[in-house]
Amino acid sequence: MKVMCVIPARFSSTRLPGKPLALIAGKPMIQHVYTRACQAKLPQEVLVATDDEKVVETVKGFGGNVIMTSSEHPSGTDRLAEVALKYPDVDVIVNVQGDEPMITPQVIDLLAEAFIKDSQLSMATLKTLMAPEDYDNPNAVKVVTDFHDYALYFSRSLIPYPRKKPEDFKVYKHVGIYAYRRDFLLQYAALAPTPMEQIESLEQLRVLENGFKIKVLTSDFQGIGIDTKEDLEAVNKLFEQTNKE
Repeated sequence: MKVMCVIPARFSSTRLPGKPLALIAGKPMIQHVYTRACQAKLPQEVLVATDDEKVVETVKGFGGNVIMTSSEHPSGTDRLAEVALKYPDVDVIVNVQGDEPMITPQVIDLLAEAFIKDSQLSMATLKTLMAPEDYDNPNAVKVVTDFHDYALYFSRSLIPYPRKKPEDFKVYKHVGIYAYRRDFLLQYAALAPTPMEQIESLEQLRVLENGFKIKVLTSDFQGIGIDTKEDLEAVNKLFEQTNKE
């Protein structure tokens, strides 16, 4: 089974323009993500998919693999599908966000391994226990699953709602790293946006609304996505502290 790790890296960002090239500890963010992804054992190839020549030049500059994709894609999934079309020999694609410089190779392998174990699996993602201070944060996406670890729903609202406040009440945060079987990715990207997807602004709901399943694996990986200058400053401080230890 051939596994490819793809890192979509859109240059334009409303809150942080040029985000893939933002410096963290003296290196562009995309280089941190790429280097960590390359440490995973199961993917045979790691590829950056971008819409900007500056990112292409940067990735080539540090010796990485990169492909130019359309600037018209409305989402990262569409960019991923374009890559999938160009690599028909790939079986599974792991999608690592280009703004996750703290991604660990272990979570990439965890997702890839799920497809090795289950030949019927179409799509997988991650969840981790959520801190109570994020319960009411709409930017912290929640997920609930069934007894077989398949997603029942994703929401920006608190789910499940603890009406009776049981002692074992747990809330799980969705971690936005995905893996797809290639054929399913192409099918998913071709589907029209769905009502709940548009209401919640959560693209993965399109899968559930169309009756497909998403396996949700449990991990302790929290992730630190970078969307603002404040996020960038916080991650730089974290890198400084880590290097001092």
